[in-house]
Amino acid sequence: MAKIRKAILPVGGFGTRFLPATKAQPKEMLPIVDKPIVQHLVEEAVNAGIEQIVFVTGKGKRAIEDHFDANFELEYALKAKGKEEALEQVKAISNMAEFFFVRQQYARGNGDAILTARSFIGDEPCAVLFGDDLVDSEIPAIQQLIDVYEKYQDVVIALTKVPHDDVSKYGVVEGMKIEDRITELSKFIEKPAPSETTSDLAVIGKYIITPEVFDQLAYMSDKVEGELGLDNAFNQLLGKQPLYGYEIEGRRYDCGDKFGYIQATIDYGMKHPVIGKEVSEYVKRICE
Repeated sequence: MAKIRKAILPVGGFGTRFLPATKAQPKEMLPIVDKPIVQHLVEEAVNAGIEQIVFVTGKGKRAIEDHFDANFELEYALKAKGKEEALEQVKAISNMAEFFFVRQQYARGNGDAILTARSFIGDEPCAVLFGDDLVDSEIPAIQQLIDVYEKYQDVVIALTKVPHDDVSKYGVVEGMKIEDRITELSKFIEKPAPSETTSDLAVIGKYIITPEVFDQLAYMSDKVEGELGLDNAFNQLLGKQPLYGYEIEGRRYDCGDKFGYIQATIDYGMKHPVIGKEVSEYVKRICE
């Protein structure tokens, strides 16, 4: 059985919903308290046993590469000032995993971004984590998907239940429930009207994909005009191989949405080891 050792983090988007904050910095580098969103995702992957991570970047994303690289000048300055704890935190970032960076030449959709990383992944299954979805959970969300993959040996897609009236905001799946939280999928619908589906299971940006997904994306790449979507590849694979959805355990935050980002900042702030008590007291005070 092939072990999940590698992960793809597509981080090439413009982050237009967070302008002007993202005019000169990647949206993935926006902090949740004192740690950028992308570092939370890397830690999730590493805590699930991922050893190698490839970032699919675009123009203006150099800050992500710098963040996960060693910084001699900063480390020297911290050591000279005796800030040992901060020094260890900074050094640990570049040592979490092996990091690689490839650039998506054109913004042709999330499927194209994943296909860009194919030469790095090779003929292996891998994890995919998009930059908008944080999940606060006891077991890392991507580890939950890996556990399902190890049982079924096929594609696994992270799901969350949403109010039925809100399904038009999401990619939605339909299928047959085969175990608690596990659905064998039969259909993907991109942002359906509530009248178009009875499902309340929305896709969130975490996946375990197999080599067949890369094959399908490569086959479609020259035949699709405009954006190449990962959901399009999944729809083409339905009927050829099983695809599974897993309803993630934990609190999911949509950090691609301003309100979701603020929610994550408040909740993570309340649990922060240094300022958590102060943040909790402040929230309690303004709610009185």
